[in-house]
Formats: sequence, structure tokens, C-alpha cells
Amino acid sequence: MPYEFKLPDLGEGLTEGEVARWLVAEGDEIAEDQPLVEIQTDKTTVEIPSPAAGTVTRIHVAEGDVVPVGTVLIVIGGDGADAPAPVLLDKSRGQSPGSVETRQVERVQATPLVRRIAQELGVALESVQATGPGGRITEDDVRGAVVGGGAAPADGRREKVRGVRRQIVEHLTRAHREVPAVTYVEECDFSNVDLKQLLPAVLRATALSLQEFPELNARLEGDEIVYLDRYDLGVAVQTAQGLVVPVVRGCADRSLEELRADVDTLAEKARAGKLDAEELRGSTFTVTSAGKLAGLFVTPLVNYPEVGILGIHRIGPRPVVRDGEIVVRALGNVSVTFDHRVVDGARAAQFALAVIARLEA
Repeated sequence: MPYEFKLPDLGEGLTEGEVARWLVAEGDEIAEDQPLVEIQTDKTTVEIPSPAAGTVTRIHVAEGDVVPVGTVLIVIGGDGADAPAPVLLDKSRGQSPGSVETRQVERVQATPLVRRIAQELGVALESVQATGPGGRITEDDVRGAVVGGGAAPADGRREKVRGVRRQIVEHLTRAHREVPAVTYVEECDFSNVDLKQLLPAVLRATALSLQEFPELNARLEGDEIVYLDRYDLGVAVQTAQGLVVPVVRGCADRSLEELRADVDTLAEKARAGKLDAEELRGSTFTVTSAGKLAGLFVTPLVNYPEVGILGIHRIGPRPVVRDGEIVVRALGNVSVTFDHRVVDGARAAQFALAVIARLEA
């Protein structure tokens, strides 16, 4: 009897997943518990083992496709021909992440490799005449569609938005559309800060300042502002796959050494793509610092549904007047971008100055 393996419920309220990478191919003989597929959810990749042994007879969902929980991903055993067509999430219709609104799409019979070639060549598989067995589209069919005028090649290389980049696109599009953001900037003298401990120092100064300005450690939910009583700060980390924001917990109550250890561990796991889902959830405010790439000044986007983000920009020796004399100090800009629906400009400025005062002291 064929075994239809469906996208399982991965918990945490997730209703969909992206097939990031198949670890098997059609025709492979696989063992039970053998790594089967990598599923991308909420910026974390989860490796799922095979629940059964046998021959892979049909892969129903291509790499890069997003499908709801319960979709048949693969058939093990049998001829693989009777499984229902996958239901792909329609991201063009503006539904929010986690929405279960879907559309049924006509099944196109093509292997993940052929689908990838079609994407690169800008060929719509639905318009290609299939010549393979069982009505399957082959690589020659796709390339022939380009040569024969069935589709026009793109100007340059095309690459499907997927994985972490897809999450970034959806998240930031929503943040930009829904949040009326304003950015406040002020200069900070970092001469008294050990720059090797810069990020832990910023996290602690930020958390202590948030205690004084609770509207920046909040959420807007409908017609209510929810003031949070924990200080779990997201830290923006650039990886080869894109920007992720792991969370450092309890920043107001921990030493710089403890914060440093957490930051180092999370950054290492982020760059290796090994963050757990829990390590990416529940931040109350975000801090971003790009080091040498930080620039003199940028305007970070609010990490929705948070209402504020603090940016540390390039720090370097600059001339400044102190006690009537020109001296060289380690100066850099500090920015606060905030949701103006929740935070007034004066309060955001006072918050930024409170963070700066703690750093300068």
C-alpha cells in the first residue's frame, strides 16, 4: 500500500510551511527515519525524517512552494498517482502570514529539477506541452518552450523568493504598510564603552530605559495597547540567507558577561542556520548594530508587531568640543524608529537620550 506523507502540524500555531529542500528523489529507496525533507517555517529550517521505508514514487510539492499543514508532500510505495494536488498558498492576495486562506491549483507534473529550470528560464509550466510519460513535463519540454517561442526568457537571471528571504519580504511589507514609522537620531559618545562589549552594553542600557518608557515595550492589538512586563530584546543578525532576529531574554536583569555569552551563541547558531523556533519568537523590542557596515546613519524598520527599534550606527574617532577644547572622542549615532500610533515623538526622544546617558556613563 502506498504511504502518503503529509506536512505535519509543527506546533506553535503554524499553519503552513515551505519546502526548503528535498533530501530524496523519486525512485530512491529510503529507510524509516531517514532524513526526508527540510521545511522552512518562521525563519527556522526543520528536518523531517521519513515515517516509512520504501521507494519514493512521487514528490508532489516542489522546493520553494508554500503549502498548508495536511498537504500531501510525497508518496512512498505504490505508483504515486492518486494523491490529491497540493494546495499552494496564494501570497499575491495580501493575506497575513499564518493565514489559512488558500487556492487550489491545477497539478503540473514535473520534478523539482524541471520546476527549478522553468523558474530560471521564466517559463510558466502551465503553458508547456508535456511529452514525458504520464503527462509529465521534461527538461527538454521546458527548454523547447523557450526556443520555440512558447515563453520569453527573462532579462537576466530569475530566482524565486523563498526561505528566509520570503519571510523577510512578507514581514517587512506588512511592517511598512501598517506602521506609521518615525525615526529620531542623536549623537552618542562611546569613549567609555568597551567596544568588545558594545552589544551587551546596548542591550542592558536599552532594557533599563524601556522600564522608564513602557510604551516602547508594547504592542498595539486592535483598540488596546498591551504593555509588556518582560524585556526580551531581538538582535538583528545578518546571515548568508538574510536577516534574522534571535531573542536575548531578560536583558534588564543580567550581567554583561551573561548577555555577551547569549549574543555570541545566538549569532553563531543564526549564521549556521540552526536556530530553534523558540529562539526567534517573543521579542518585545529590537536592537540592530551592523558594526563597520552600520553607516553614519540609516533608518531601521520596526520589527512588527513591536513598536520600536534602536539602531547603533558607525562609531569612530571624531573631533568634538569638551570644556571649550577640541578633543577626539569615539562618536556614533543612535537612532530610534518608532510606531507613532503608540509612541509620541517627545517620549521616543527621551527614551533615546536615556539609553545614550547610560552608555556615556
